Amino acid sequence: MPLAQVFAEFKASVGQCESLIANAHKVEAGGASVLPVIDQKQITVAAFLNMFIAWETFLEASLAELMTGSPTLSGRAPTRFVLAPSRAAARALVVGVMKYFDYGNHDYVAKIARMYFQDGYPYEPHLSAINSELADLRTMRHAAAHVTSTTQTSLESLALRIFARPAIGIELYQLLTANDPRSLTGETVFGAYKEKLVVAAELIVRG
Repeated sequence: MPLAQVFAEFKASVGQCESLIANAHKVEAGGASVLPVIDQKQITVAAFLNMFIAWETFLEASLAELMTGSPTLSGRAPTRFVLAPSRAAARALVVGVMKYFDYGNHDYVAKIARMYFQDGYPYEPHLSAINSELADLRTMRHAAAHVTSTTQTSLESLALRIFARPAIGIELYQLLTANDPRSLTGETVFGAYKEKLVVAAELIVRG
């Protein structure tokens, strides 16, 4: 599929995640929540995971397109160091001898981009620009997938950096739905990170 469609599908998936969270927090005329808190938590965390998966899907699909010769939306095609005859072959080249490729690991993705395209174009400098945010998203993804002392400590450290105050025992749901003090538009933490991904994806496909 063309890069424009790859981006459109990513943006639609992210929009659906936002919609899920908004619907989970709807209130009745009297002000009472339609859904119980436990449902709100599960839906919000699931929506975050869906957004993370959508980002991974975007990276896989866009890499395959560019490796098979598709140009960016600006019309510029990257200088390729690998010539994949098909999208399936492109995906296989990324996986290599491993069982799978972890598209959620931003360091791996950046390395593949530099290996297969001159200067990592069009992924660079946009991946590097959000390197810290991608690391934060991976921390949140781990906290969503399994709660351990290690993931909880990492989540609390992330919350400390975001809110500039200790957040001992914070849950991922609380973090995602809290207002991000760094946002100039009053976004939640989920909304702020979502916007970073959408902007980066658009810059990548535009080239």
